[in-house]
Amino acid sequence: MHQADSHDVITVRGARVNNLRDIDLDLPKRRMTVFTGLSGSGKSSLVFGTIAAESQRLINETYSTFVQSFMPSQARPDVDELANLSAAIIVDQERLGANPRSTVGTATDAAALLRLVFSRLSQPHVGPSTAFSFNIATASGAGAVTVQKGAAIRKKAEFTTLGGMCPHCEGLGRTSEIDMTQVIDEDRSLNDGAILAPNFGTGTWYWVYYGESPKLDPDKPIKKFTKKERDYFLHGEPEKITLRTGINTTYEGLIPKIRRVFLEKDTEIKQAHIKAWVERAATFQPCPECGGTRLNKAAREATVAGRTLPEVCDLQVNELRDWVATLHEPTVAPVLANLMGILDAMVNVGLGYLSLSREAGTLSGGEAQRVKMIRHLGSSLTDITYVFDEPTIGLHPHDIARMNDLLLALRDKGNTVLVVEHKPEVMAVADHLVDLGPGAGSDGGTITFEGDLAGLRASGTLTGRYLDARMPLRSGVRTPTGAHEIRGANLNNLRHVDVDVPTGVLTVVTGVAGSGKSSLIHGSLADRDGVLVVDQTAIKGSRRSNPATYSGLLDPIRSEFAKANGVKPALFSPNSEGACPNCSGQGVIYTDLAMMAGVITPCEQCGGKRFRDDVLQYTLHGLSIADFFGLSVAQAHEVFTGPKPKKILDRLMDVGLGYVKVGQPLTTLSGGERQRLKLAASMGEASTYILDEPTSGLHLADTERLVAMLHRLVDQGLTTIVIEHNLAVIAQADWIIDIGPGAGHEGGAVVFEGTPQQMVEGSDTLTAEHLRRWVSSD
Repeated sequence: MHQADSHDVITVRGARVNNLRDIDLDLPKRRMTVFTGLSGSGKSSLVFGTIAAESQRLINETYSTFVQSFMPSQARPDVDELANLSAAIIVDQERLGANPRSTVGTATDAAALLRLVFSRLSQPHVGPSTAFSFNIATASGAGAVTVQKGAAIRKKAEFTTLGGMCPHCEGLGRTSEIDMTQVIDEDRSLNDGAILAPNFGTGTWYWVYYGESPKLDPDKPIKKFTKKERDYFLHGEPEKITLRTGINTTYEGLIPKIRRVFLEKDTEIKQAHIKAWVERAATFQPCPECGGTRLNKAAREATVAGRTLPEVCDLQVNELRDWVATLHEPTVAPVLANLMGILDAMVNVGLGYLSLSREAGTLSGGEAQRVKMIRHLGSSLTDITYVFDEPTIGLHPHDIARMNDLLLALRDKGNTVLVVEHKPEVMAVADHLVDLGPGAGSDGGTITFEGDLAGLRASGTLTGRYLDARMPLRSGVRTPTGAHEIRGANLNNLRHVDVDVPTGVLTVVTGVAGSGKSSLIHGSLADRDGVLVVDQTAIKGSRRSNPATYSGLLDPIRSEFAKANGVKPALFSPNSEGACPNCSGQGVIYTDLAMMAGVITPCEQCGGKRFRDDVLQYTLHGLSIADFFGLSVAQAHEVFTGPKPKKILDRLMDVGLGYVKVGQPLTTLSGGERQRLKLAASMGEASTYILDEPTSGLHLADTERLVAMLHRLVDQGLTTIVIEHNLAVIAQADWIIDIGPGAGHEGGAVVFEGTPQQMVEGSDTLTAEHLRRWVSSD
């Protein structure tokens, strides 16, 4: 054997990232390895935090220091040895961002290829591909250019850029009308708080542009402004000014500033108070000039084979593929071939129901991950390590087999495929399985099994025991107390759906991805009184945020500490009076080393405990407040049995977060852990709960616990509606609403309503087919 062929395993020695306990592991290269285990057992720490992180760090180090200064800096993972790594590509579930200019077409490059087709074949001819881009404005100009090489030479220069952007909405496809009563109070002056928009209050940085402007009187009520002053205040063009304080800055009218800061942001607004204000102050509607197509007149009217570009982009991908197949033009044959490759890949990953005009920010995490896959399926690269984070999330059982085929196709091209996954269907096609555990958090971090599926099944590990576990069909279903009526629902692909969602029971809404489940429930029920939605949007938390602060647990705990010791509650918050002055209550000192990786070191003054020494003298149940933050949820549940802490800790235990430390920063929690924390924190606030795929990221054992929690909610008199693909949850429903029969235009109808038993006995939908198979394999 040639020496070069001997590097056939990825060698891991002494991995200690997060809760990993000196793990040693040899992973076969050019094979598909699936990592299993409870949530929090260490799967992501091993795969993402160790193997993928070190691969990416080593690749980054091959660039010059100058280039590295523009890249995210990464510290070396805590591991003794990592050998035989290949370049790693992470395909995760992070959403594609909320930039309104990003669509499915731009994210997959299909839109760029379509623009090329239209630039060559359209009737009438419009111009180059930029003439069909809604992100490029038509511009022209002229001037003089002086080139100082030897003798100065002055040349006349003229330029013209032909873009496709609609000039009215600037390529956004929608316009916003602003309610001025929500923006300014005409009776107040600037000094008295006339600007009502959030973050524009008197004395704030945004306020100084107006309150300190030399052209505006800050003590004059807005209603007494002259027309010139009012136009300048509200709509002034950007200009350089010197504020009364002597600071030089650029002034911008209040309305364009608000549009730029709040209404045209590239990222989704997370702060609840700003979201609420935007909903009150701004009304969005399709652009009256382009009709929401984003394109100017020439670009939106030119046709290829009888269709305009907006019409083509609004087609479902599977319909668009059929249309592209009818184009036979040698001049663009390579472009059409590449476009067909992208469209075929989208259909193969189960995204045939999307359209290229769909905004990327509206995709779910699972859809976003599959969109990212498309770039790699047609790649000519080989010997790459592809790392997937639960690629079956959001997929109906009908679609999982297709996803397996894609993962195996990547492997068969000579790549190493590492998959973190809980689904037995994915484990069944793996070449190698690694099970971590035996528990989660401090009880995990060790390898409990390596080998094939048969070995895992016989291993006696928690995963092995649950592989063949089947929740039975629910017998003795509950009787509804009433119904949420939905009439004429037609959002997205829904076809004037009329359905009654029963109250007082556990209802599961199911169907293939893209069938219209979320459109039906979120679009028709989410805004009703007494209804609370717990969806898949991630919790955004800083280093200071943790389960104790997010769930509200810290407030009653601080009160108990204060009452027991006769002092103020503020002393027991690391973000308030009790914080260590050296690290400001963070417990660590973060040192920014510019172009090198930043360094985080424990605070020398408090030893990482985050509090002043005198505060740590106060105890409750023999614990200091720092000791409390070091407890797991399960440990805290045993110690703090007062009614208020117990209520919150019970919920955290119910959703399977007993292993998480109450003081663990939210930034270190996995996506599944954050979602379950959000679920626990929101309980008790409504009479009807809508849960969107709550089993995402859950181990088979945790799913059983979650189902038990859902039943407890209903038994407490709460209506619980779950959008879910998991057959264990479907089998335990009181009532099932199945949407379909297919995805996109082929879905949008209610194809079954009834109990799980009725579905198994008398339905022929795709969900019924898989539920029958699930029951018969018991």
